[in-house]
Amino acid sequence: MHATSTVHAADSAAPTSVPPISDSKTFSRAFADIKTGFAAKELWGHLGWQDIKQRYRRSVIGPFWITISQGIIALGLGLLYSQLFSMPTATFLPYISTGFIVWGFISGCLSEGMETFISNEGLIKQLPAPLSVYVLRTVWRQTLMLMHNLIVYVIVVAIFFTSLNHQYSLNTGNCNEGFTGICHPGLGWYSLSAIPGILMLALNAGWVTLLLGIISTRYRDIPQVINSLIQLLFYMTPIVWPIDQLMAGGARTGISGALPFVYANPLFHFIQIVRAPLIGQAVSPYSWVVVGGITIIGWGLALVAMRNYRSRVSYWV
Repeated sequence: MHATSTVHAADSAAPTSVPPISDSKTFSRAFADIKTGFAAKELWGHLGWQDIKQRYRRSVIGPFWITISQGIIALGLGLLYSQLFSMPTATFLPYISTGFIVWGFISGCLSEGMETFISNEGLIKQLPAPLSVYVLRTVWRQTLMLMHNLIVYVIVVAIFFTSLNHQYSLNTGNCNEGFTGICHPGLGWYSLSAIPGILMLALNAGWVTLLLGIISTRYRDIPQVINSLIQLLFYMTPIVWPIDQLMAGGARTGISGALPFVYANPLFHFIQIVRAPLIGQAVSPYSWVVVGGITIIGWGLALVAMRNYRSRVSYWV
């Protein structure tokens, strides 16, 4: 009897075993995934470059077809819309060319970002690599295409440099006395601010690809919805039409009330921080505030999604 009570006392005194707490859904694991992914730059850098080479396999000029196709589209639409809007080609063609280049990067990150994990299904199931590797692969591929397309910008600006290196207007070409529209300062040293603008685009492409990639892997209807919206967003964003048209006065005075709608479009600000300095236009500080705010919020949402669903992506693909 005494022995039995002793055993029970020993059992009650023994420490209760606590199951280990899993750290799979923590921000530390999410940050570690991203850090490890950046460290594997040789892997995602090679994969991104191979994607472009594979796309133009057996082609004589290879990836430069990207530049040629971009140049043809910019030239054709630039000449067409300059006549439709009665705008000088020397200033409008650089505007629309640069807008198309930046938009190509944004739309590419949106459309291909949603397919990031789905298109890498085989590698995800076979290669024990961080999920951020596939995100960086997509962003790097789009960045390489952006660099190729910037060749078009260099050629266009070289041709129309004399029209862009001083004050000009997209409506008349010159800022005459008494001009009531927008007068742009022209190319200058501040044009180098396009470099941090491109870096901000790439930084935002990271969270867009990560967040939309996770959501689209779980809900396969999301890519169809967003792809339908991309075309609408293109026409709603000042790419082939400038806001100068809304502030030209005269017959267009009645539509100047659409400016708040334009400034409420976040894509306009992302395009503006790169396009404006490249063609000698001033960038509003408001655009940088909007881009900075979206960057912080976007990465916050992407990290939350990474923390909660990182381990499930391999089961969803």
